Amino acid sequence: MTNLVLASNSPRRQELLKKAGFNFKVFVRDFDESFPDDLPAKQVAEYLAIEKNHNYRKILKEDTIITADTTVILGNEVLNKPKDSKHAAEMLQKLSGETHKVVCGVCISSPDKQHSFSDTTEVTFTKISEQESKFYISSFEPFDKAGAYGIQEWIGLTRISSIKGSYYNVMGLPTHLLYEVLLNEFNIHPY
Repeated sequence: MTNLVLASNSPRRQELLKKAGFNFKVFVRDFDESFPDDLPAKQVAEYLAIEKNHNYRKILKEDTIITADTTVILGNEVLNKPKDSKHAAEMLQKLSGETHKVVCGVCISSPDKQHSFSDTTEVTFTKISEQESKFYISSFEPFDKAGAYGIQEWIGLTRISSIKGSYYNVMGLPTHLLYEVLLNEFNIHPY
């Protein structure tokens, strides 16, 4: 039997996969998250998840590997992880009072097959003041999060007025789709 490996440093992804009942190991290595400039914004997350999976497949030859990537899209602009506090504040001000899309791409591979997919959730923020942005950034340091925010944190509790789609997708994994693919495509069960 092959091991299930979550190739992600994200504590949120680890928590979600654990809550779904799966036994897995975590394995992480550095990866260049650049993508072609002409790639449509909605395809970036799945593209990066596939590229990450290929990167891990070279090392984890016998395992079933899950890789994922989350992007925040406002209009046609992809907002990935912020570089610093100033960049995070700029992102939050762009998202303030707007509706954006969160796309999470996932790629699962075993030694003999690969399956990738993505899910999209629409998120609407109310207005975020500059003071609120500064408070959130200094208190929660959202530098490992696409769009510079975590829906499960203070800013999600106080400034997100609506979501259309999966909440868990915004956290970092479309768990409802992941569960079905692990069961039906890879015959991996949590029970």
